[in-house]
Amino acid sequence: MTPVGTVRNRRLDPQDSDHWGGEESTIVVDERFGDAGLTGLAEFSHVEVLFFFDRLAERDDYAKPLHPRGRIDLPAVGVFSERGPRRPNRIGTTIAEIIAVNGRELRVRGLDAIDGTPVLDIKPVMRQFVPSGVRQPEWVDQMMSEYFD
Repeated sequence: MTPVGTVRNRRLDPQDSDHWGGEESTIVVDERFGDAGLTGLAEFSHVEVLFFFDRLAERDDYAKPLHPRGRIDLPAVGVFSERGPRRPNRIGTTIAEIIAVNGRELRVRGLDAIDGTPVLDIKPVMRQFVPSGVRQPEWVDQMMSEYFD
């Protein structure tokens, strides 16, 4: 894969992993897409950003369930039951609010990727792709209580 752009923001530490809700980032799209690559995106409220966790290594062992975020107060789960960065292929995905679109720059809020993170793809969020009635275990609410605050 070849990244389509790069995240620019004030967050530098991949271990600083909470309080993303107010974080504003600019995704600078590669010049190969020209100034028209983001045309039409400003009409949407949100984008789904797929990115590469390039600063952290994959886990050595995926066979053993682990406690999400290393928190022993949460149940041990398999790699596909959590969204941490140390995962197969190190692909992250987040839905972020669009603030502005200007040429090759997409300004968003709530993207949980640090400065310099390679962006693999950007997709508009469409209601038809967002499920209603999402169900999740109670421990997820505990884990995420400060993630976007």
